[in-house]
Amino acid sequence: MGSPMGQVRNAAEYRPDIYARDAIVNPHPHYRRLRELGAVVWLPRQRVHALPRYAECKSVLRDDGVFISGHGVALNPVSNRLSRGTTLNSDGAEHQRRRKLVAHRLLPRALQSIAGTVDQLAADVVEAALAQGKIDGVELASALPLAIVPDLVGWPREDRKHLIDWGGATFDALGPLNRQALRSVPGTAHMMRFARRVVRRRAVLDGSMADELLSAADAGALTLAECPPLLVDYIAPSLDTTISAISSALHLFACHPEQWQLLRDEPQRIPNAVNEIVRYESPLRAFARQTGQDTAVAGTALPAGSRVLVIYSSANRDEREWDRSEMFDITRDAGRQLGFGQGAHACAGQGLARLETAAMLRALVERVSRIEQTAPPEWAVNNIIRRHRRLPLRLVAT
Repeated sequence: MGSPMGQVRNAAEYRPDIYARDAIVNPHPHYRRLRELGAVVWLPRQRVHALPRYAECKSVLRDDGVFISGHGVALNPVSNRLSRGTTLNSDGAEHQRRRKLVAHRLLPRALQSIAGTVDQLAADVVEAALAQGKIDGVELASALPLAIVPDLVGWPREDRKHLIDWGGATFDALGPLNRQALRSVPGTAHMMRFARRVVRRRAVLDGSMADELLSAADAGALTLAECPPLLVDYIAPSLDTTISAISSALHLFACHPEQWQLLRDEPQRIPNAVNEIVRYESPLRAFARQTGQDTAVAGTALPAGSRVLVIYSSANRDEREWDRSEMFDITRDAGRQLGFGQGAHACAGQGLARLETAAMLRALVERVSRIEQTAPPEWAVNNIIRRHRRLPLRLVAT
């Protein structure tokens, strides 16, 4: 990222609160202004340097030796303390050790064994939605991840009704210590308490990721106390980010019928369409890093211990990186989007998210001629996750 020596300048300042309710619901005008201000922008409300542009975000994410995650990726010290023990909150060999325990179950080759099941479930979900007529797109988007992820992770079948709420809370808590984060505390606590109980009672599904974690603990590869945070580590992101991507796909194709027709005519574009959906409406807004040593980004000095906010959602619409960045276009080369992160901390579950989102698009393309909005969508208010709360739609069968 360059040396702190030489010509150094202070970062421009942006005073509006990008975590205020209105900004969470409609963030892109704020991100645009941040990008106009510079490569590094000081946010006085959060006391953090924000990176709104693509080049700096990508570079920082790839330099996990200087920009570390082990002191937490949240914008508040409480969540950073509570998230110790997760893969998200670790660096170097410790991060690799935790990630290797079960991440191999999420590699594309391993996921091939469930691809047929995912396709069949997606077809069933779409058929049921067509039979309903008017639907809530969020419920449609949730159905497949809820059918796949808890079984894969090994969560007990009788205790799943709160998973989406609890998962959303664990993300909400990673923002600044605002009303949203405070409201998330009970849900976060419930999720962790339940995960501890699952581990204590060994109430996990045979052959699941959780079962493998417990076997690793029995073999001395980790302690039993490390298992609950790792369970939460995999279940929450695997649900929320995929639900966000699928509901954004439904919304975007409802708003851009010409893009939907193109996808129906050329379904081979589905993998790239997934990338463009994630670029255009990134499921994760931003995570923080901390500088492990004195450094500089784009000429702005950052002393050791500085907090840096990597705004994926802004980077993915950076005009410097993308032609017509504000346009949704499944023909663009969107493979370099940052929505799943980069480097050592790139999303371990992105293969599963891609598999599920692509399966839903295939099922829809085969059965649905038009996706129509029946009322304006409502956005969920969450510090980290960008997704709809309600998405009233009608699917028109082919």
